[in-house]
Amino acid sequence: MSVSGQVVEALLPAGGRTRRGSWRQSHPPTLVAFAVLVVLLALIPLFFVVGYTVDMGWAQLREMVWRPRVGELLVNTTRLTVGCVLASAVIGTGAAWLVERTTLPGKRLWHVLLTAPLAVPAFVNSFGWVSITPKVEGFGGALLIVTLSYYPLVYLPVTASLRGLDPALEETAQSLGLGPWRAFARVVLPQLRPALLGGGLLVGLHLLAEFGALQMLRYPTFTTAIYDQYRSTFSGPAATALAGVLVICCVILLTVELRLRGKQRYARVGRGTARALRPRPLGRLTAPSLLAVLAVVVLAIGVPMGSLVHWLVVGTSTTFPVGDLLVTGGTSVGLAAAAALLTTVLALPVAWLAVRHRSAVTTGLERSTYFGNALPGIVVALALVTVSLKFFSPVYQTVWLLVAAYAIVSLPRAMVSVKAALVQAPPLLEDVAHSLGRGPLETFRRVTVPLIAPGLGVSAALVFLAVVTELTATLLLAPIGTRTLATQFWSNSSSVAYGAAAPYAALMVLISMPATLVLTHATSRRSSAS
Repeated sequence: MSVSGQVVEALLPAGGRTRRGSWRQSHPPTLVAFAVLVVLLALIPLFFVVGYTVDMGWAQLREMVWRPRVGELLVNTTRLTVGCVLASAVIGTGAAWLVERTTLPGKRLWHVLLTAPLAVPAFVNSFGWVSITPKVEGFGGALLIVTLSYYPLVYLPVTASLRGLDPALEETAQSLGLGPWRAFARVVLPQLRPALLGGGLLVGLHLLAEFGALQMLRYPTFTTAIYDQYRSTFSGPAATALAGVLVICCVILLTVELRLRGKQRYARVGRGTARALRPRPLGRLTAPSLLAVLAVVVLAIGVPMGSLVHWLVVGTSTTFPVGDLLVTGGTSVGLAAAAALLTTVLALPVAWLAVRHRSAVTTGLERSTYFGNALPGIVVALALVTVSLKFFSPVYQTVWLLVAAYAIVSLPRAMVSVKAALVQAPPLLEDVAHSLGRGPLETFRRVTVPLIAPGLGVSAALVFLAVVTELTATLLLAPIGTRTLATQFWSNSSSVAYGAAAPYAALMVLISMPATLVLTHATSRRSSAS
């Protein structure tokens, strides 16, 4: 423990340490009740799939699953997910290290540009590439494009973690004889584990449920096959059987991430005592590093944005329906803002229990919130339609049901961000507040919220970005007459009216930019607070 930690520990009353331990290990009933309600909402799609699968029976399920086609889909989905997670981890961590720990010229600009791909939806990215050349169709093109779309989900948390680390740990390691690379591998990398694994988990879950981008790239996975079954042949049993396999993939992904995460704690007691780390000179590696970062930015944003500009200028079907753009843009922003607020609030009690009252029960509750994001939007939508018609018919065909679907599919984004913020918020400060007579709510408001505010902002921004570009659930659940930018873009691009689709894609990118800037600003605040 650091000197500051020992001082604060000494200020606690003699019995304070015992009470603190019991307080953390207990499970506040009210908080648990709220968390259970959140988990029940998140598990509605899973209950739908499991219930439908049980109704089918083992014989029919085996007939649906034990087929060569399912094996092909499993191979496609697995290799794309594993490849994208690994590639995103390498690109995200490497870019974060260059921006945060080296003398890379123009680091602030590169930070913004490396975050910018979050403003470009994956299906818009695919649209940009496919409309230029069909050679990107297939595994290679799919791996390239989804990696360029999702690596910021690793880059951002790793960047925030690097900015929050105490440089004294690295300096101590180097003073003990470790070289720069060994110090990074043995001291820094283990401390990046929560951010790296959390970002990789988000990438994997998004890949399991990705539809629009892979449909454009003609790369078949479980999600595209499920969509085809439901929309083309209306084969419910076959689609649900495929969704069941997808659930198993999600369980495996969550289990691997949990095992790799371990049980270490990463909170630092004092945030104001850390010194700024001297950037590492790149020397002769400056030019190659700049070229590498530039290549990522050009491929991730330059190609899709250049394609959009091209179709806006030369597309024969290009029109600018200002009225429709304003209406659909306003609808998308309103739905995304409501979902961002709701999802962040829902994530708080579950994340709090998982971090502050860690146990098998709270870990299980937290893990349960990830299933909705691993299932295709069409499965989530059908599950909510079924439940609403049976039990809550007044909410059917309402905006509330649509926002609930957004919350289910976006909850993992919020959960990872809120958990990462809570992990690095020292619980000892909350204990001091309790020892001074502050109640739980006042302690949360005056001590915890200021510490985790950047994480809450990141959570809301990530959810906003996901919802403003959400496609499949919106297609099924949007009330009659409700249109968003994503659905209008999909309608035009599906009919190969690239010029007509381009304005909606461009407006989606413009609307997403402020949320992307919030993400860059939040990590900058982490830097100044460190």
